[in-house]
Amino acid sequence: MRRRIPRSGHDMYRQELPVDLDEAAVRERRREAEQQRQSRVFDPRVRTIGVDKTALDAQVQDRDVRQEIENKRDEAFDAQMVRNDKVLCLLDRRQKDDIRDLNKAIDQFRLQFQKREDRREYDLYDPLALKKDLPPRLSDDDPRCSISGLQRLMGEDLTQMNRKREQQEQLREWSLQQQHDWAKALEEKQHAESLYDKMRMELDKKAMELQKMEQQARREICIATKEFNKAQAEESLERKKLEKQQQDEDSSVEIANTTEGDLLSEDPAQATSAFGPHRVAPDRWKGMNPGQLKEVIDVQQQQIQEKMRLKEEERQRQTEWDRKRVQEARAMLLLERQEKRQERELRKAQDHINLQLAQAHMAQKNYLDQEVFSNTPTDQYFEQFNTTSR
Repeated sequence: MRRRIPRSGHDMYRQELPVDLDEAAVRERRREAEQQRQSRVFDPRVRTIGVDKTALDAQVQDRDVRQEIENKRDEAFDAQMVRNDKVLCLLDRRQKDDIRDLNKAIDQFRLQFQKREDRREYDLYDPLALKKDLPPRLSDDDPRCSISGLQRLMGEDLTQMNRKREQQEQLREWSLQQQHDWAKALEEKQHAESLYDKMRMELDKKAMELQKMEQQARREICIATKEFNKAQAEESLERKKLEKQQQDEDSSVEIANTTEGDLLSEDPAQATSAFGPHRVAPDRWKGMNPGQLKEVIDVQQQQIQEKMRLKEEERQRQTEWDRKRVQEARAMLLLERQEKRQERELRKAQDHINLQLAQAHMAQKNYLDQEVFSNTPTDQYFEQFNTTSR
C-alpha cells in the first residue's frame, strides 16, 4: 500500500510516500493482543486472583520503549513532510513564474508582430477606410476619368516617370527596412529563448540537488533508526544473559546450601528456631562461629558490589542515551541550517536571473521605443490625403 499526497499543478510535480508498514503491523499486533486479553479477562476459568508485578513492570517498560520509537519515527516523517512541502512550494512558484513570463512574451510578440492593421480582414472594419480608398483619379489612363468628368486635362502630369521611379525606390527601401526589422526581431526572440532555456536548466539543476539532499537525509534517518534498534536488541540480549546467569548462580547457591546444610551434614549445632531463620533456639544456640560471621560479611559485600555495579550500568546507559539524543539533535540542527543556506543561495540566484531578464527586457523596450518606432506616423500624416480633387 502507498499513501498518496494531495497533488496540485502538472504531473511532473507528483510525489508519493510509502506507507509505514511497521506502523500498520504495530496496530494489528495491538488489536490481536487486546482481543486475547479480553478472552482471558472475561473467561472465569482463565482469570486468576492477584497481579504479577514483575510482568507488569516489564510491559510498562516495553510500552515506553515502543512509544519513544514511534514518537521518533513520527517526528522523522513530519520533518520529511515539511521538506516535501517546501520542495513543492518551490516547484509551484517556479511554474507560476514560467507561465507568467511566457504570457508576457506572448503578449509582447502580439503587440509587435500581430497588429490588427496586419490582419487579412482589417479592411472590412478599418475606421480610416474612406481615407484609404482610391481617389477619383489614379492616373491619366484611369478608365473612370470620363470626358465630361473634367478629371484629365491636356498637358498635365509631366513628371510621371520621375514620380514612378521615386515611388519604386521608396518601396524598395521600405521592403529592405522591413526585412531588416524582421531579422533583428527574430534574433532577439532567439536570444530571449536561449536565456529562458538556461534559466530553466539552472532551476532544474537546483531542484535535483534538493532532491539528492532529501534522499541523503532520509538514508541517514534510516541508518540512525537501524542503529537504535540494534542497540535495543543487544541490550535486551545482554539483560537476558545476565538474568540467566543470576538464575544459574542462585540455583548453584541453593544446591550448595542444601547439600552442605545442617539437614544433610547432620551438624549438631542446630540452633535455628522453628519461628523463622532470624530467630534461634536459646537452649541449643551457642553463638555464631567465625565462619558464619565471615559468610554474613561476604554476602553483605557481594550485595554492596552488586548494587554499585547495577548503579554504574544504569548511569552508563543513561549517559549513552543522552549522548545519542544530543548527536541526533545536533545532526537535525545542522541539516536544517544547510537547507536554509541552500534556500538562500537558490533565492539569490533566482533574484539575479530575474534582474538580468528585467534589464534585457528594458533594453529591448528602449531599443524599440527609440530606434524601431521612432518615426511613427501620426493622424496628421493620414489627414493630408484626399484633401483635393487631384
